[in-house]
Amino acid sequence: MKCNLEKMFILRNEFIEKMKQDRPGSYPDLPVDLRKKDSQQFCRDLALRGVEEMFEALQHLKNWKPHRMTEFNEGPDREEFLEEIVDALNYFFSLLIAAGFDEDDLTAAYILKHDIIMKRIQEGY
Repeated sequence: MKCNLEKMFILRNEFIEKMKQDRPGSYPDLPVDLRKKDSQQFCRDLALRGVEEMFEALQHLKNWKPHRMTEFNEGPDREEFLEEIVDALNYFFSLLIAAGFDEDDLTAAYILKHDIIMKRIQEGY
């Protein structure tokens, strides 16, 4: 399981380094200091770009309106839908890397949150 997540982080780090080399100023020195205003602005921009890509993915879904009486018989292009989600993940991975997190940090936080959610379900949250 870890190897795929680790590979995604490696690939995104490669992209960031290439961007820093080929397009100076595209990325600051990483990790950023989250206490600083410019670092927060940079992270906010990355997060918003990821959200924009998720909205692009959602635009491929046409049958979600509960009040709509007609349906689109043609389903969304699964490859384009997935591509937009990958674009979003790329920005979110960049955000994690910029903030100084790696695949181990993400995995640990994910498991912790999963446990919290499961406990909430058990307790009737």
